[in-house]
Amino acid sequence: MTYRLYGTPGSLYTGKARSYLVKQRIPFENRAAGEARFRAEIVPRIQRWIIPVLETPDGELVQDGSEIIAWFEARGGVPLPASPPTPLHRLVGQIFELFGGEGLLRPAMHYRWNFDAINGPFLRRDFPAALAPTGAGAAEQAAAFEMASGRMRRAMAGFGVSPDTIPPIEAAYAEFLALFEDHLAGSPYLLGGRPTIGDYGLVAPLYAHLGRDPYPAQLMKATAFRVWRWVERMNAADQDAGEYGAPPAELFPEDGVPETLRRLLRFVAEDYLPEVRAFVGFTNAWLAERPGMAPGTTGLPRPQDRVIGQTSFTWRGLRMQVNVLPYRLYLLQKVQDAFDAAQPHARDAITVLLAETGLSELLTLRTTRRIERRGHLEVWGEAA
Repeated sequence: MTYRLYGTPGSLYTGKARSYLVKQRIPFENRAAGEARFRAEIVPRIQRWIIPVLETPDGELVQDGSEIIAWFEARGGVPLPASPPTPLHRLVGQIFELFGGEGLLRPAMHYRWNFDAINGPFLRRDFPAALAPTGAGAAEQAAAFEMASGRMRRAMAGFGVSPDTIPPIEAAYAEFLALFEDHLAGSPYLLGGRPTIGDYGLVAPLYAHLGRDPYPAQLMKATAFRVWRWVERMNAADQDAGEYGAPPAELFPEDGVPETLRRLLRFVAEDYLPEVRAFVGFTNAWLAERPGMAPGTTGLPRPQDRVIGQTSFTWRGLRMQVNVLPYRLYLLQKVQDAFDAAQPHARDAITVLLAETGLSELLTLRTTRRIERRGHLEVWGEAA
């Protein structure tokens, strides 16, 4: 058996893992999360219905796009390692893994679910194709779509999308596209000549939602052609960068961070740091109320749940209320772990860059207990 990737074509987190497998030329099968075997055999083993799930040739299961990438990276031998070899690039890559998969969820959800006249006919075919059993009739397919659509629309509200926030969400996304478009004028990938973990974080929303659904895909093609080409490139096994001539497959030399990338980091500071600050503050208060919580548990009545509560913060002049997911803090830890593992001289360079771009708090916004992944769940580590 080859590797099997269970997910859906339009799944944000599946797209992240799929892009990595394609770029590394790892043989795999795309398998639908709606097939009977996934429900009957895979879901009971991972303890919740969630995608993506990688099934290895020897039957091991790896759940979550970030974990799938880490699983292959730990074994080595991939042609294009996702983790950059130098400390500053490694940390920058982790910032964009966090921001891509989590910080761009608002535009991803808005542009998928608030343009029914254009997206609706496509989504009503796309979702049932992966979620309804093979041979399902029209009524069963419609039911599968309505169930998924209702769940995702409720999640959209939990990410902070509302009539009041839609105008700044659209403005912020347009700003991001312009900044990324400008950066890609000089290199085919985020950190130079090959994809890294930051690219895989960004491709999650920029492909599955924003580059594939009809309305946002047309918007991207019309306003950010280089970003659209990058989305194509991230789903191609080869370099697919002919417009750059013959660029080397190396990253920017000497841990370089060009000004176009610094502007993207400043955008992350403005657009996403307020939410990170609110997440950490809420979580530390939540943990303080549970001093006896056993390590290796979620602290929730249903371990499979992902939300521990709601917090609010000011974003672009508006008060926004969002769900708090420990998974995001798990990705934040990866940024901090990259700093903690660096040598003193590398830490100095990282500190300077983060200060220049307004992101210094990413190193100090830490929860009092670490998030760990055990048994395909996000659980709490030992108390400090």
